[in-house]
Amino acid sequence: DEIGMSVTDSLAMLPAASVSGFYLAHPDSRYFSVGKIGQDQLDDYAQRMALSLDDARRALAPQL
Repeated sequence: DEIGMSVTDSLAMLPAASVSGFYLAHPDSRYFSVGKIGQDQLDDYAQRMALSLDDARRALAPQL
């Protein structure tokens, strides 16, 4: 049995965990990065996700 990837009539990918993408680049492109998350954003995220501040810090460590 060969396992493959397919697309439904409504263009959903099967299996659902499949990943696909188009990557476009140009030598003159300029990219931006998102800055670090502030304490107010961390507090808000923790509250909205019902997390302790320590858990939110662990989840968002690369952005802090």
